[in-house]
Amino acid sequence: MSATEQQQTLARLLAYLASDPANPALLRDCAEAALAAGDAATADDCYARLEAADGLSDGDAAGAGLAAMRNGRPAHAAALFADLSGKHPGDPALRFNLAWSLALDRQFERAGDLLDDATVAALPQAAMLDLQLAHERGDFDGAAAKIAPYLAAHAGYAPLQAAVSVLAMDLDDENLAREAAIAAGDHPDALTTLGTLTLGDGDAEEARVMLERALAQNDRSPRAWMGLGLANLSLGASEEALQQIDHGAALFEDNLGSWIAAGWAYLIAGDRDTAEARFATAMALDENFAECHGSLATIQALKGEGEAAERSIAVALRLDRQCFSAAFAAMMLASSQGDADQAGQILERALDEPLDEQGRTLRTLLSRIAR
Repeated sequence: MSATEQQQTLARLLAYLASDPANPALLRDCAEAALAAGDAATADDCYARLEAADGLSDGDAAGAGLAAMRNGRPAHAAALFADLSGKHPGDPALRFNLAWSLALDRQFERAGDLLDDATVAALPQAAMLDLQLAHERGDFDGAAAKIAPYLAAHAGYAPLQAAVSVLAMDLDDENLAREAAIAAGDHPDALTTLGTLTLGDGDAEEARVMLERALAQNDRSPRAWMGLGLANLSLGASEEALQQIDHGAALFEDNLGSWIAAGWAYLIAGDRDTAEARFATAMALDENFAECHGSLATIQALKGEGEAAERSIAVALRLDRQCFSAAFAAMMLASSQGDADQAGQILERALDEPLDEQGRTLRTLLSRIAR
């Protein structure tokens, strides 16, 4: 049945229900039709009314759990799936749905505990969720160790490949990220990975196309918004770019790299005060992140505050000897000899000009930090 036909079926059933609003059979039919049509709010409402009118069978409860998850009520979904899993402990689909609802409710540890070997082996979506939970917890070694066995078991599952591509970006394994993203096809997370890699390669126009395709499928992806903003910044669409980057940073909430990238974007666009404010936001989140101090050093160099910049550079390099923003600030300070105007000219040339022996550019820095 096409999407249009599903909507027509739902509309017809809802018209019948309006004439007989407490009819259990009609409520069940409407709930199921709404789920099929992607109308989670209507499905959730119909299941709630069905429960009040006639109670829920196990099949109804499973549908109600899915509707609640999709309608932003993960705690209610978890309660339904916990009850069902207790009745049917050997059902991997129920176990997965309970884990998924707990993950949506940000109960990551409880969700992960449910994804045992049997569930992960039986369901590719369970393998994907287990990988994502390890990534979310910051267990990069543990998540990395899961990649090979999970792909061996479920290589054809595009969402798993997309999740691997996102993890591989944070592991700085660009080859794996690219391979997994290509294998995932048109999945929005895969398009975001490819767009980010393409931006790092210097093709901002192609990156923009990929990232717009990703956002057309999922407009709540902070990585895609950050990447699109950086692509537009490279293409000279500064006003649009800054709005997109700020939106991505807000979606990321407490992700340090997003606020650092936002600061650099404003700096490149010539808004030094807002750039400094974004760096300050990152610093407030974690003052032990080297890029905070290196980025602040760049601001200080642009202001002609040489001694303060040197102190910030020293702190950044003590935290991370490979801190790129600290290296950039040090280069700017040395080349400008403390002259703020000259430092500003260096910044203007830095987006695509190699800044170190590895050939890294400011564009490279931004595409990496914003992941």
